[in-house]
Amino acid sequence: MATVTLDFNHTEDTVYYMGGEEGSLKVRSPRMERGNGTSGAGGGSSHVSPYCGDVLVDLHDVYVHYHGYASLLVCAFGSVANVLNIAVLTRKEMVSPTNAILTGLAVADLLVMVEYVPFAYHMYLRPANYPRADRFSYNWSLFVLLHSDFSQAFHTISIWLTVTLAVWRYVAVVHPQINRIWCRMETTLSAIALGYLVCPIICIPSYLSFNLFSRVETLDANGNRPTSVLQSALRRANNGTDVHSGHGIGGVSTSGGGFSISTSGGSGEGGVGINDSNGGSGPLRNVTLYYVNVSDLATSTYLADINFWVYSVVIKIIPCVALTVLSLRLICALLEAKRRRAKLTGSGRKSADKERQTDRTTRMLLAVLLLFLITEFPQGILGLLTLLLGKRFFQDCYQNMGEVMDMLALVNSAINFILYCVMSRQFRNTFSLLFLPSWISKTESQALSHGNPTTTQVTQV
Repeated sequence: MATVTLDFNHTEDTVYYMGGEEGSLKVRSPRMERGNGTSGAGGGSSHVSPYCGDVLVDLHDVYVHYHGYASLLVCAFGSVANVLNIAVLTRKEMVSPTNAILTGLAVADLLVMVEYVPFAYHMYLRPANYPRADRFSYNWSLFVLLHSDFSQAFHTISIWLTVTLAVWRYVAVVHPQINRIWCRMETTLSAIALGYLVCPIICIPSYLSFNLFSRVETLDANGNRPTSVLQSALRRANNGTDVHSGHGIGGVSTSGGGFSISTSGGSGEGGVGINDSNGGSGPLRNVTLYYVNVSDLATSTYLADINFWVYSVVIKIIPCVALTVLSLRLICALLEAKRRRAKLTGSGRKSADKERQTDRTTRMLLAVLLLFLITEFPQGILGLLTLLLGKRFFQDCYQNMGEVMDMLALVNSAINFILYCVMSRQFRNTFSLLFLPSWISKTESQALSHGNPTTTQVTQV
């Protein structure tokens, strides 16, 4: 799920960063950046987007202030839920090919959410006065880059296993005669291992498309950019040279701004002193900051386009189409089996229990299908439109939906526990035996014994 920001114009005030969960790309302007001590000119944007309009930008600017808190809540719940999933699904009585895939899925989702927590804190929850020198330090920028690669790979694994599970369920229901051959435990474990090996390889274009770049900036004693008046004075002091280069003319006094400035040649940590005539004083220093941007390899070749094609088509659209076809055919097969069973057995108690089981499975399949499509399909379509319409669509639409798409992906990773509890009696029974007090577990077992004693395996598409 990795959100990447690009510096298309290489302007001084553009902040470019990579993060998020889904390989999405984002440009952060000063208007969108939080806590860097700067703001956009006039506090807003004057152009009207030809694609999505300024309404989307305004909604993004409102939501981005709450995304960090919301994502932490979802990650906290999802992490605990997936730990519980793993604990339940790996019990001896729960061992099955289907549950093995669900366990691999829970591990991938758990890793995505645990790793997203420090990213969300760093990108969205830092205090407003957090130093720019620390925000864009080498260590934090490297973490953001690695976060993007890590989350992209493991979310792709999650997608792979979800489609694999759909195939396993389809074979079990539609072709039961070959189910024991194709979907036995050995084959299932091989498919899971293959997903964990192949998906990181599929994401290689994303790894190569972005890199860390350094830039020297002049910061104040607090590690932030100096005020606009001071920046103007610095430019005049440097006689038109780039203030970030660290090369300027020493011993220049600027009476209009009330500052006395001296600069020393060089770069790195060297060079600018300031005395404010109003009484304030403090040294300015040239600091090397690090950003994530498109790699030279991506800009000089077709790698960026290849990355978007892989992301939007291979990772998103193809799995969505495959899951939709498999799920619809599986639901049709379940409904057809229900009709045949009703004709053969009439309206007995056993038939009613089977019908309820079929209805539960059908509802769960529909729920998982809709959740997956709502989460993944829009990302694939937006990535494809970016390829077709160019960077203007990317800047106007894609970037402003990055946090929303991240949140949908996190919710998708966290909600499986609820589906299992609602849809599977065996999962609920095993969970109660493991984690609920003995008197509650006993009550649950007695309730089950008075009802239908049969259990159903956890299923998901």
